[in-house]
Amino acid sequence: QVQLVESGGGLVQAGDSLRLSCAASGRTFNRYSMAWFRQAPGKEREFVVGINWDASRTYYGDSVEGRFTISRDNAKNTVSLQMNSLQPEDTAVYYCAARGAYRTIVRSTQDYNYWGQGTQVTVST
Repeated sequence: QVQLVESGGGLVQAGDSLRLSCAASGRTFNRYSMAWFRQAPGKEREFVVGINWDASRTYYGDSVEGRFTISRDNAKNTVSLQMNSLQPEDTAVYYCAARGAYRTIVRSTQDYNYWGQGTQVTVST
């Protein structure tokens, strides 16, 4: 069982940066692939970026590649999302998600076993 808690959301202006964090409970965090998703009002939840259990692979969604960076610290049970050059279209609730032990990074929400409660990111013009 893994519990996830996101933090770091807020209101920023276009062009600003923001760093999200996800703290995970449990001793098996280092076995899970992790991902960030986001959901804007009236839209489906969208894959943003994923990282595998040992951070040897990352996979970015097309809309954020080059602007966002995912990282993880298995010693601290955390995964972070550095978001640069934020745009109004990045406005959404951002969710941290974990996928079963040693599984590959995938884009589908259905393949993730554990979710955080989400943190709101709002980017104004």
